[in-house]
Formats: sequence, C-alpha cells, structure tokens
Amino acid sequence: MDYKLDTGGCRMNKKGCNRNSLQKLSTFDWMCDLPETQKDTDFVEVQFKNTRKGYYLNSTKIPLEKGDIVAVESTTGHEIGEVTLVGRLVLLQMKKYNVHPDKIEVRRVYRKAKEADLDKYQEAKAKEQNTMIKARQIAESLKLNMKIGDVEFQGDGNKAIFYYIADERVDFRQLIKVFAETFRVRIEMKQIGARQEAGRIGGIGPCGRELCCSGWMTNFNSVSTSAARYQDISLNPQKLAGQCAKLKCCMNFELDSYMDALKDFPSKEIQLETMDNTFYHFKTDVFNGLISYSTSPTFGVNVVTISAKRAKEVIAMNRKGSKPEILDDQSEEITKPVVIDYENGVGQDSLTRFDTSRKRSGNKNKRPNKRPQFTNPEQGENKGNGLKFQKPIKKNENGASENNE
Repeated sequence: MDYKLDTGGCRMNKKGCNRNSLQKLSTFDWMCDLPETQKDTDFVEVQFKNTRKGYYLNSTKIPLEKGDIVAVESTTGHEIGEVTLVGRLVLLQMKKYNVHPDKIEVRRVYRKAKEADLDKYQEAKAKEQNTMIKARQIAESLKLNMKIGDVEFQGDGNKAIFYYIADERVDFRQLIKVFAETFRVRIEMKQIGARQEAGRIGGIGPCGRELCCSGWMTNFNSVSTSAARYQDISLNPQKLAGQCAKLKCCMNFELDSYMDALKDFPSKEIQLETMDNTFYHFKTDVFNGLISYSTSPTFGVNVVTISAKRAKEVIAMNRKGSKPEILDDQSEEITKPVVIDYENGVGQDSLTRFDTSRKRSGNKNKRPNKRPQFTNPEQGENKGNGLKFQKPIKKNENGASENNE
C-alpha cells in the first residue's frame, strides 16, 4: 500500500512524518508538509540495520522518498539501506553531526534496490547470527581478551563488520586472518563500549520499558555516582547498574532539575545545635523543600522534619553562638504532600469493588441448642422461650396419679 502526503498536517505513515517510529535513529521530519523544501539538496540520509546511518549524494537525480530502499556506494561493492530523510532537513542533520561534504569523501546513491539486490541482502543478513557464534569460538580458541557482540554484513555480502568489546588493547591481526579464511569476506573490526552493546542487543529495563539505549538514545554521556547523591538515591551497586553493568543513563535525565532545586538547601554536612541535642542530616525532600534531621549520625533517631528556610535560620543562630530551644518552629507551617484518594473521574467503578469482605456469623457451623431453657419452677413460665413449666406427676402405689393441688 502506498502512502500519500496528507495536506492537513504531519500525519504521514512511512514516507513522511512519523513521531512514533520504531526505528532508533529516526528523526521527526517536521518539514514533510512543505513540498518546496524537498528539493533543496541532493543529499539524502540512509540508515542501515537501525544502528548506523550515512549521508549520500543523489547525483543522478533519482526521485527518492522517505522509506525507499536504495543501493549506495561502499568501499567494496555496494550497501543496501533505507532512505530516512530527504530535503532541507538533511542539511541540518549533517550540520548537527559535523558532516562537511568538502572535508570528506562523498559517496553516491546508485539506484533503487532491485529484487535481486534484496534477495542477496536477505541472504547476507541470514548468516549474521551463525557468523557471530563461530567468531566467538575462534576468538576464544586464540585466547583473546575480547567479546564479539554483533556482526553486520554488507548488502552485497562481500564485507562483514565485527563489533567487539575489550577492556584492553587487543592484537587481532591473527584473528583477522582466521576470519578471512573461514568466512571468505572482507573483515572490518570496530570496537564499541558496553552501552553501545546493550543498545544493539536490546532488552527490558527495571522500569518495564524498552532500554533507552536500544530505543532512542544515540549519544552516551558519562554517568557518575554524584548523580545518585544529588537525588538521594541509595548507593547500591546492584540497583544503580543497568544491563550493561554501567551506571544507568536515566540518572542523568533529572539531574539538572535536582541541582537547581538544591541551590536553596544548606549543606548536608552542617550539624544543627539546639539546647538539648545535636542534629545530623538524615533525608531531604527536594521538591517539597523539607529536610529531616536525626540525633544519630548513622540512622534515624528522634527524626524532626523542618523546612529549608528554618534550617538556614538555625545555622545562622549557631554561627552567632546561640542555640534554639527546639529545632522545629511550631509557628511555622510545613506543607505536607497531599494524598489524593481514588477519584471516579470518568464514571468507572473502583478497581477494588470486588474486594469487599462479607461478615459471617461466628456460630454458622454450630448446631442450635434445641433443648428448652426453663426458669425457676416457682415462676412457672419462661418468658424468654414462651414455654410453661409443668411439675412432675407423682404416682401412688396403685399406679394412679396424685394431684398435689
């Protein structure tokens, strides 16, 4: 099915704008509904295997659109990729990634991929998994301290790129010779980091979503443990490390907001002195502006929560040589977080509507006592049971009944 440009806005599926693209390196084409920008340049952006992309010159003026599969120039043979951007936005992307046509060798777009090109491309891609497993076995037999994380074949099958991870410098000259004899292709070795490997392999994070490095991240900034300290995150290595065994990249996402908010807070190392005790920093609620102090420097004892403003006042008093009687100023109102109960905002029932417990009587399994309960015979009547008491009948020697009345 072919998709045409929707003049009502950027609602194109594959050959136009697409905010919800499943490709990692995709770029939102916010110029897709401006036809005059589509012919501003002959350069196009081509993506390969969702891990790398390049910029190629359409010198033969082939009518290309976003989503077309093309054959492009390579060092040996040709590669098969997908056109992801055309027009003026390509120039902006090239400027972003410091790609200058005057300083690099410009490669060309050969043609739109034919059926024979696609068949050869699929055949080459089908060999990648087995090639990676065999390459790992060869590297282990040569006792090289490296790990081969992925293999990518060129579109025509004449070249293979081996992505590897190594903590130290590796002499893989002998390895390349063995690879060339075994796989009968040109070999290229490319070293990547642990985060890049996790992005290529993919997975699910502890948040339940796809890993950021495999979903949308392309640039990896260094993450330090100070990011966890600023956000009061427990310094537990097992919780701070991601699937790549490095510190989680998401700790940098909100770090700037925390650092801006912490500018109004006193240092955690400063102790607060009162008439009775010395208080140590225990916990900080950054966005509510609250600080908790404890009388013990190691764990929570007699924890008192005050505002950052009150903490600064006590610090100023201590520096002047005076101490307050109590740490908490009773006249100061501390804003506590509001707990919002369940609200039936759209007319739906509560999720716990079937969880109501029914009260059962405690004597349900007990058999009722059918024996009548009599009162004092003098009273003659049991008011509770509605039964009358009858005196026992006495008989004489002849067997006749006697009437005592």
